[in-house]
Amino acid sequence: MADGRGAPPEVPTLVAVLGPIVASQEGRDYVVRVPGASQTPLTDAQLAEVMNWVLITFNAATLGPNFMPLTGNEVGKARGQVLADPIRLRRTLWPDYE
Repeated sequence: MADGRGAPPEVPTLVAVLGPIVASQEGRDYVVRVPGASQTPLTDAQLAEVMNWVLITFNAATLGPNFMPLTGNEVGKARGQVLADPIRLRRTLWPDYE
């Protein structure tokens, strides 16, 4: 949704939940590997900008003090790894994230 809310379980919310996820490299990779992000026609740099906007706009309160914005290079590396089952991985890594 335009306000960051999702349609669980396929599309989880993007509001106030991503900070702990992007605190790890695995989580940073995950958020750009989900189909809605990885398959967009945006360039890697553009996708990094969009994801950073989502993180800062909807998740500022959950971002850690050492948060570093995603980079285009980081996004490009992650996008190269196809995520076959994003829901399964999400439930495995973050069982409370729905």
